[in-house]
Amino acid sequence: MKRILTTLAGLAAAGTMLAQTAPAARHKTEMDRFVDSLLGRMTLEEKIGQLNLPGAGDITTGQAKSSDIAGAIGRGEVGGLFNIKGVEKIREVQRIAVEESRLGIPLIFGMDVIHGYETAFPIPLALTATWNPAAVERAARIAAVEASASGICWTFSPMVDIARDPRWGRVSEGVGEDPCLGSAMARAMVYGYQGRDNTRYADDEIMACVKHYALYGASEAGRDYNTVDMSRQRMYNEYFAPYRAAVDAGVGSVMASFNEVEGIPATANRWLMTDVLRDQWGFDGFVVTDYTGTSEMIAHGIGDLQEVSARALAAGVDMDMVSEGFLKTLAASVEAGKVSEADIDRACRRILEAKYKLGLFADPYKYCDPKRAATEVYTEAHRAEARRTAAESFVLLRNEGGLLPLKKTAKIAVVGPLARSRENMSGTWSVATDLKKPLTLVEGLERVAGSEAEIVWAKGSNVCYDPELERNATLFGRDIPRDGRSDREMIDEALRIAADADVVVAALGEPSEMSGESSSRADIGIPDAQQALLRELAATGKPIVLVLFAGRPMTLGWEAENIPAILCVWFGGTEAAEAIADVLYGDANPSGKLPSSFPRSVGQIPLYYNHKNTGRPVSGERFEKYRSNYLDVPNTPLYPFGFGLSYTTFEYGPLTLSSDRMAAGGTITASVDVTNTGDREGAEVVQLYIRDLVGSTTRPVQELKGFEKITLRAGETKRVSFTIDEPMLRFYNHALEFVSEAGEFDVMVGGSSDRVQHARFTLR
Repeated sequence: MKRILTTLAGLAAAGTMLAQTAPAARHKTEMDRFVDSLLGRMTLEEKIGQLNLPGAGDITTGQAKSSDIAGAIGRGEVGGLFNIKGVEKIREVQRIAVEESRLGIPLIFGMDVIHGYETAFPIPLALTATWNPAAVERAARIAAVEASASGICWTFSPMVDIARDPRWGRVSEGVGEDPCLGSAMARAMVYGYQGRDNTRYADDEIMACVKHYALYGASEAGRDYNTVDMSRQRMYNEYFAPYRAAVDAGVGSVMASFNEVEGIPATANRWLMTDVLRDQWGFDGFVVTDYTGTSEMIAHGIGDLQEVSARALAAGVDMDMVSEGFLKTLAASVEAGKVSEADIDRACRRILEAKYKLGLFADPYKYCDPKRAATEVYTEAHRAEARRTAAESFVLLRNEGGLLPLKKTAKIAVVGPLARSRENMSGTWSVATDLKKPLTLVEGLERVAGSEAEIVWAKGSNVCYDPELERNATLFGRDIPRDGRSDREMIDEALRIAADADVVVAALGEPSEMSGESSSRADIGIPDAQQALLRELAATGKPIVLVLFAGRPMTLGWEAENIPAILCVWFGGTEAAEAIADVLYGDANPSGKLPSSFPRSVGQIPLYYNHKNTGRPVSGERFEKYRSNYLDVPNTPLYPFGFGLSYTTFEYGPLTLSSDRMAAGGTITASVDVTNTGDREGAEVVQLYIRDLVGSTTRPVQELKGFEKITLRAGETKRVSFTIDEPMLRFYNHALEFVSEAGEFDVMVGGSSDRVQHARFTLR
């Protein structure tokens, strides 16, 4: 390690020669010189070692030196570790790297900090439902502060795969169905994790990793890891934008996806990893595979471990997660002429540059400060922000008769297997969270309502009738033990407490592990046993509030017709219980909007707002023969993209344009007055959509192009204006040229994709 620090000192002395250059350029030059020097002293085996990312395994504090991984680190065969938690443990492992390996190259430590560290925020789909990039950036910022205080300097987030099939479980980790909204969230998360200077990272900033590149959310039939097949025009226009937004925001790393693209697994797809990512978008960070992504290509049928490893490196992948294909085969592949040492140098350089930017060469223990770990994790301020953000993410889907908000003096019967499950509140991928800390929903209601509250609880049902499905849906220690009573006994208990209550709060839906990785569902309704419970509760005539736990859009046809109030609370993080109570009791006014359409039926999937017309488009909800209709259900979603109710009401004035013509290179302004016509303060998301009416290729019926979240006092009016410029009208044509085309454009503004006003202008 001393040799490396000496090299750094020598480079610093040369700084006077660079005094006339910009600071960012000077830093880059210093980094280049440092990496050149280090690469020149590395053996081929040490270079390959930097490309190897094993899991941490069962390393424990005080035993790291004797673990299997310690020997590999000492031999220079490890570039980083992931999902190891604890400052002391990480410091101990880092010491082995910097003091016992020949060159003392520090490790990079990664973790799945997906929606918070110990302070868990809502799942990413729910964060997107806030339609508030500033709030999402704050959430990522807090995650970075906590993770960096705990030894972590790299997160495998944000996940920005556009997904239009909610059967796919990983919808919960993503940004919904729209590229514009997804791009805004991608930028916000990258900035929150990394800050805005991607040439160096502060002590409380960590490197982001955008994933899964590319198209993972378009897997056939919503089955995880499945084939993806689409035109390049669709890739560029509908799926690539959030990845590119993350790259433009300076994301430090990219993770390859599991799926194949155009018949080649993404991990070996040079067109994706080099032609698009680096040559077209200018990405200069490093690419890591997903977990065993290299070795899984053997099952895809494109070669043995040596072949697929060589193909991944040649495609532009720099770091191999878990497979050890690079570690075990690249030296032989160099000797056989399958890869060159220059290819390995290129990949190794990118890993070393990342460590340099993180400041690990200057201070390998930069992220191992016990004082920070003791004072900056799971703090009251962080938890308060998580609670506010959770409340902002909830989407009020129905509120007939103004049943919500509830009175704190009301006697409430809380019913459902999710009502007293604290380990489910945080949601899937809460890797660093202590799942015993969150309150249950019942506890949250009691705490917010105070001493006047009378709240009783009954489980009412198991998660579902099938015990095997329930076991899989409640893995990883989720605290919903299967009840030994009969279904009838549990329902009767729920009916007894409901009979004596003023209102029933039904806490139903998916357990947290029913969504997420490898959690695809063919039926995305409320599970059968819970739905039977809800139907019997509804038959009592008692007013019912459905508190819907969900990691995806769900089919709620019967519920939408028979349950007067439905609040979708997703999985809201460690502070979800009190946030739900805040909204149910009216201390917070719901303002979430859907980032994905809720279908009426699984048979409608894929269903998304920015579809294209056929030659025989639907002209109304009533069935018409020889139109693009279903025989048995309407074409429209149950709840559309951008939809969400409030405890107040908003009225939109006329939509006006500053001009009905736009010259090339010019702009026009779309404006609308929005008034809070209710009796309490509330927030509204004003959404701008545009349709290109005639194009050289077919265009969507509408596309989100902008949005603004505003807060209005009761009776207050605000004017919201959007500047529309020519780049906003561009798309990728059949030749993949990014162009705008002269003609007419329809401008739509409203509070949901299906509730808009129209105006029209012409681009000359």
